[in-house]
This record gives sequence, C-alpha cells and structure tokens, in this order.
Amino acid sequence: MLSPKKSLNILRKTDALLEGHFVLSSGLHSSKYIQCAKLLSHPHLADKICKSLANKIKKSYKKIDLILSPAMGGIIIGYEIGKILRKETIFCERVKGKFVLRRGFAIKKKSKVLMIEDVITTGKSSLECVKLVEKSKAKVIGFASIIDRSTKKDLKIKKKIISHLKINVPTFNKSKLPKNLKLIPITTPGSRYIK
Repeated sequence: MLSPKKSLNILRKTDALLEGHFVLSSGLHSSKYIQCAKLLSHPHLADKICKSLANKIKKSYKKIDLILSPAMGGIIIGYEIGKILRKETIFCERVKGKFVLRRGFAIKKKSKVLMIEDVITTGKSSLECVKLVEKSKAKVIGFASIIDRSTKKDLKIKKKIISHLKINVPTFNKSKLPKNLKLIPITTPGSRYIK
C-alpha cells in the first residue's frame, strides 16, 4: 500500500492536484481541484495507486459481479480496477444531461454492483448512476474512488466509500466564499461544464 505522503507526491508530480479557485461539477467552490485524468495519463504512476485501491476493495467486498463507472472520469479507473480484480467493467455516459447505458452495456438482474469514480466530492454522479442499477433490479454494494474529498455536510452517499486517499479540502457555496478565494479568478474544470 502506498502511504498518503507518497500518494500526494504522485498527485503533485503529475499535476493532478491543482490549486486556485475552482467551481466543481457539484457547483461548490474550492481552493483545490483533483484532476485524476492528469494522474491517469501517467500509467506507470497511476498503477501503484490503482493496485493499492484494489487491495482495499478486496478486503471490503467478497462478492462483486460488476463494476460501473460514470463517464468520463470514472472510465479509466473503473477499467484498471476491473482488470486487477478480474471483474466485468462497464460505464454509463450522459445523453441530454442524464446518465444512460449505451454501447450494448447492460446490468444483469440481482447482480452486485460496485460504483467506481476517480474523485468523490458530493457523490452526485455516483448516485445518478445508482438509478440505472436500481432500474435493472440489481444492487449497489458500495462506492469506491481514487480520492474521497467529501465532507459530511456535502456528501449525498450514505454508504461507506472506499478510497485510496481521503483529502480534506473545504468547499463553499457561492454565497459564503472566504475573502482570499474571492480574489482568485474562477476556473470550472468539471465535466458538466463542457459543451
């Protein structure tokens, strides 16, 4: 297992940990942004983190039938964890603002599904995907991510989240921004803002 210190060094080395003023896909503001795509663009470094996360998942869940990830951020991490755990892995993607299964993907009735994302802040994307699992009459057994940056007040997921790394980064509503954050120009890196 990688230590938190080594993991943070990898995030910084790959420019996956950014600092500034960000509007996250949840709509919340933050001084830090985790861009796991930058980490995953360095497979030899991401591999260490994926193996560490897979080990944690193995210890927590004895039976997984399927891994489901939301596009775009979850696709690569879902694939990598699926490869390590030898599990079928699919992804859902947005069509007209809603997650759907395409490309012939399906969720079998009564299957045990693990949701995997790159970063969880509020869990909103994962919970949107849960609807697809429920519609298929399957069961979500849990949630996993490379990074869990959720806080109790913002997190919508009620089940345990297994993450490689827990990073506590304050988030703020637009109406309650601290003075120092107001002075920094806003960046909106989340996938929901891409047109």
